[in-house]
Amino acid sequence: MTGHWFIHAAYLAVAVVFIFGLKAMASPATARKGIVWAGYAMVAAVIVTFFWPGMENRWLIVLGILLGGVVAWRSGKKVAMTEMPQMVAIYNGMGGGAAAAIAAVEFARGEVHGPAMLVMAVLGALIGAVAFSGSCVAWAKLAGKMKRAYRFPNQRTLSTMLAIIVGWLGIGIVVDGHPWAIAIILFFAVALLLGVVLTAPIGGADMPVVISLLNAFTGLAVGFEGYVLQIPALIVAGIVVGASGTLLTHLMAKAMNRPIRNVLFTPLTGEAQEDAQAIEGRMQETTALDAAATMRYAAKVIVVPGYGMAVAGAQHKVWEMSQLLEEAGVSVSFAIHPVAGRMPGHMNVLLAEAGVPYDKIFDLDEINNDFAQADVALVIGANDVVNPVARTDKSSPIYGMPILNVDHARNVIVVKRGQGTGYSGVENALFYMENCHMLYGSAQEAIAEVIQHVKSMEG
Repeated sequence: MTGHWFIHAAYLAVAVVFIFGLKAMASPATARKGIVWAGYAMVAAVIVTFFWPGMENRWLIVLGILLGGVVAWRSGKKVAMTEMPQMVAIYNGMGGGAAAAIAAVEFARGEVHGPAMLVMAVLGALIGAVAFSGSCVAWAKLAGKMKRAYRFPNQRTLSTMLAIIVGWLGIGIVVDGHPWAIAIILFFAVALLLGVVLTAPIGGADMPVVISLLNAFTGLAVGFEGYVLQIPALIVAGIVVGASGTLLTHLMAKAMNRPIRNVLFTPLTGEAQEDAQAIEGRMQETTALDAAATMRYAAKVIVVPGYGMAVAGAQHKVWEMSQLLEEAGVSVSFAIHPVAGRMPGHMNVLLAEAGVPYDKIFDLDEINNDFAQADVALVIGANDVVNPVARTDKSSPIYGMPILNVDHARNVIVVKRGQGTGYSGVENALFYMENCHMLYGSAQEAIAEVIQHVKSMEG
């Protein structure tokens, strides 16, 4: 009994630290501290769990932790910032898969008893399996190993039928109490297929929302399985992750003006529409010298980073350029769209890595009205989140999505590698506007050249 009290007291302390860590993550200034707190709390929870009375196979658990830790450490050290979204997706999938595997083992051993426990186990298994296969698809899309958007024939009907079948199988497992192996296998097979079918057609600006949603799914699955195993630490960790992921998903979907049901069942695929508005005008090219002069003698510059900046690893050069402009008396700020990049907070992480002060980084709602007073809007690798057709073309896949009002600036300079479309596949009308000029090339090289010209203008 004493051991149980010690373990539960430790779990309570861990839960408190989790909550404080999550609160710290709400601010960029304390986010790193919050992550460290949560990490230490998780280590403590794992260590305490080894003292659980009656626990078996401790050395096997230690071996699994060591193997997984080594793989995670090496991959985390080697991964490039441009590959971080797919790493987040696959790691999240592993969490969902682990929750589903726990349920499968408990079903196979016949250790789940009582209707409440069975319901929790089935829900955890279903949500975990969907999160696992869906995250694997998200990883494959982000890594470029499959099409950005793939629609199955009769997509919505297929999704609905799979949901009904897996629900029927889940109810059967709960009612039976001691399901046959074939029922368990079918249940997991259909749940995994459902995750693939739901995620395969999603592309474009919906991808960060989906990653956040799958993260919430994983948290819920872990929480349910923690209830089945009667481990409070898993319950608390799962609820915290599930609740925060759900809230983040809601906020991102709201920022895009797209209900979650539309993200899942009417995704942005970038498919051209027959009645799409024709884009008039032509792209105007500029040089690094002209771009440098336009910004050097401006009063206000707003930088809009996108995935192209991440690909080029240009965030440090961008901040160096911004510092030079500020030394010359130019006001420089950064505008971040909620779904810029390939995962939630992608651009914030890159700018923080480069040392950009937090008080210079603004969200869409905070800075959108400022573009009309900006002399220059510098767009670095962003595409869909600055596309004006989202306001005007009802036939466009991104219609209704709030965008950064880059086109309202007096001058727009777009740093881009070529004339291709964005992740959603939609042509960007901004690039054809009279006040917009294209600076072609890798963001790293283009901004480095701009920096040299700005330096030559000093004095």
